[in-house]
Amino acid sequence: MPLPTRIGGFGGVDGLKTYLQNTAITHVIDATHPFAARMSMHAVQACRTLGLPLLGLTRPGWDKQMGDTWQHVPDMAGAVAALDRPAARVFLAIGRMHIAEFATRTQHHYVLRLVDPPDGVLPLPKADIIVAKGPFSQVDDIVLLRERDIDIVVSKNSGGTGAYAKIAAARELGLPVIMIDRPVQPARQEVHRIPDVMTWLRHSTATDLGV
Repeated sequence: MPLPTRIGGFGGVDGLKTYLQNTAITHVIDATHPFAARMSMHAVQACRTLGLPLLGLTRPGWDKQMGDTWQHVPDMAGAVAALDRPAARVFLAIGRMHIAEFATRTQHHYVLRLVDPPDGVLPLPKADIIVAKGPFSQVDDIVLLRERDIDIVVSKNSGGTGAYAKIAAARELGLPVIMIDRPVQPARQEVHRIPDVMTWLRHSTATDLGV
């Protein structure tokens, strides 16, 4: 009988614990987004309480390359503060959740690329929306940044290859990037590649069975 699937939140640590117990989970792999620090903390707390082995699977963050002009900020509030500057055209590549936080910087014209159309009216007085789903190529993003006359790129350091095109495009065009650093993750064992996950699973299962 297949295990029930779950999409979305579990209702905090207690909800996650209940799900893990009800589905007889023996090993947990936390492959959530690098910025989903709260969910990762819930996984650590639930697994510690239940005595379950836990492994974090994260994609490596982006490193600054020659030609990059990055301003590192610690969080979304830091990115908003970094935009306390004269009016500019800003490519706001942060997803949907934190758009409202930039409403205080009304001097800028924002360009947002979203997977789905926003619900309702955006809180940004001057904004263009591009509805498109990646991955995007560096050539495509160079064209986009040029056509939209972008002055600044704001991005999370999500890592991986799927969202990197805009960073490479900004480098090619000499545009500054406000780079939002990743939140601190809870202490846990962590790997960056699927083969390492499989090795961990084989070793952990064998250990649990006393092999």
